[in-house]
Order: sequence, then C-alpha cells, then structure tokens
Amino acid sequence: MSDRSKPHRGAVLAGILPAAFEGLQAQLAANRSEFYRAVPSGPFHNFGQPGADASEVIIANWWRQGTMGGAKGQYDCVSEFIRQDWTDELLQNGTLKTYAGFPHRMPTTHADTLNHDLLAFIQS
Repeated sequence: MSDRSKPHRGAVLAGILPAAFEGLQAQLAANRSEFYRAVPSGPFHNFGQPGADASEVIIANWWRQGTMGGAKGQYDCVSEFIRQDWTDELLQNGTLKTYAGFPHRMPTTHADTLNHDLLAFIQS
C-alpha cells in the first residue's frame, strides 16, 4: 500500500506521465465545454485515427456527462493523478488484459468484446 501522506511526483498511471495529466488539467481549466468536446472527438475514443468513424452521439453524450460534473471536483481529480501513484491500488490482486488498438473508452466503442470478457471474468 502506498503512503498517501507523501506526494509521488514521478507517478505513472498506465504509461501516462504526470505532464500529460497537467496538459489535460490546463485544458479543462481553460474551457470545460471545449475540453469535453475535443477529448472524445479524438484520443479518448480513437476517433482521431485514420479510417475511424467518429460518432456524434458518443461525443455528445461524453460532453453531456462531463459538463454535468462539478468543475472543482474534476480539476481536483486530475490533481490526484498528478500527485499520487495509484498503481498499487489499481493492480492489487488484478489481472492485466490489454486490447491492442482499443481506445480508453472501449466500454462504449467495443462493448461486444469487453462485455464478453467481463462476464467471463465475473463467472470465474
């Protein structure tokens, strides 16, 4: 278990360096509405990849969910990923399964594959 009283400035979560979270936090603080349109339009769902068909319904729904949240809570949440390494808590007693080419938001974009694997995991 990690010590929460000590900041861990070198935290890396799933290969994402703190500087990436700092960039997301700056964009979030600058213009929340634009942030919640830009992120799902590109990297979050892999819609920015060549040949990808962006889904306006998925993008609009992500924007709706994001803008319904509190600005301070969202900003503070990103601060925790910058400040603290959560690797121990996230991987404790876990099994890593990767999906090559799937976006972060794969439960939405690849539900058929993920739901099958989740059900198999729950039943095991």
